[in-house]
Amino acid sequence: MRKMGKRAAVLALGSALCISGTAGAASSGTALKAKVINGGVYVNVSDMNKALGTSGAYNSANGTYTLSADRVPQVVKNVSPSVVGIIGRSATGETVAGGDRYNLAHGTGVIIRADGWIVTNAHVIEGLGDAVVVTSDGKSYGIIDSYSDPISDLALIKIKASGLKPATFAASTNSLQVGEQVVAIGTPISFSLRNSATSGVVSGLNRGVNAAYRLIQSDTAINPGNSGGPLVNLRGEVIGINTMKFSAVGIENMGFSIPADTVKYVINQFFKYGEVRRASLGLGLEESWSAIVGLPTEDPLKVTKITSANAVQAKIKEGDELYSINGKRVASAIDVNELLKNYQPGQTISVLMQSDGDIVKRKLVLTQDNGEIYDSIQSGEDLEDSNESGATVDDGIAPSKEASDSATGK
Repeated sequence: MRKMGKRAAVLALGSALCISGTAGAASSGTALKAKVINGGVYVNVSDMNKALGTSGAYNSANGTYTLSADRVPQVVKNVSPSVVGIIGRSATGETVAGGDRYNLAHGTGVIIRADGWIVTNAHVIEGLGDAVVVTSDGKSYGIIDSYSDPISDLALIKIKASGLKPATFAASTNSLQVGEQVVAIGTPISFSLRNSATSGVVSGLNRGVNAAYRLIQSDTAINPGNSGGPLVNLRGEVIGINTMKFSAVGIENMGFSIPADTVKYVINQFFKYGEVRRASLGLGLEESWSAIVGLPTEDPLKVTKITSANAVQAKIKEGDELYSINGKRVASAIDVNELLKNYQPGQTISVLMQSDGDIVKRKLVLTQDNGEIYDSIQSGEDLEDSNESGATVDDGIAPSKEASDSATGK
């Protein structure tokens, strides 16, 4: 398990995530075909239900249409068959204090293909021995193939199965709104609690906490064991994969999920290359103090290291400052990482720099990342000292709270 620094102040749900609260409305901006009849605007009921994630019934006797009172139960019913539990032996080799005598750890996963491909967190399967996947209908399978990407905290696993129900992922999370209601399904605390559901709202967007990419924040109550499980909107679409939370006495319901856009980016790379081939500037970058503590800023990033021959050829040197990439302003390492998801190693980009007091444009050929992104996460953790909450980061195994021989949360 990798050690997190002060910047984290976050509990990565080493093995589980669960969520509680209320469920919510569809995102705004959905355009429905409509007709105006006698001054009234009419839309197709099926289109409306699809947009809102609702259901309903028409009563021909009195000419009324009744919408379902609560959408959450239907969302849970529809999505649960796509959610699995993952259990195995902990990599620590020792029984966790307060845990079960078999030293087990568990997490959650989401089916993405009917032939057995499942997405989960990298930290769920890291070092997990003799792992077993249990589907919602109680069938057990061994893992026959896997890919892992600790940088994004995402992994793919394969089980020998067919006819599974894949989850539907949101086409994009760009229209996601703060306050939108969401549901999470997972395996909190005990493996016997598989397919537990809770609800809440989106609390924040584009959060940069202990991650290479931006995260979705929700007020859903997250517990160890839900890691790798889905965060779902009320249309039944997966908008994120739950990954971590703030954990400390006095801190409640601050969980974080990997957006569907990032999940699809990583999955596509796995299927295409068998790994994630990230583009890199070939530079070590240092954020300004304002960016580190989370203040609004347009301060540039300082070049602290040259790690590629392409950067040398572009005449970039230590001490230069980076303002923008292909015309888009960057002020943090996450800004850079998010932009580079749109590029491949070998492509040429334009960077706006300050060098020796002059503002200059450089043409830079991107290289393949060899750990620079991971290093930037770690250095950011070491630099930030703004956390006074007492919150901690636990990327490992959480002990089971039950006296049974059930799995510990991972």
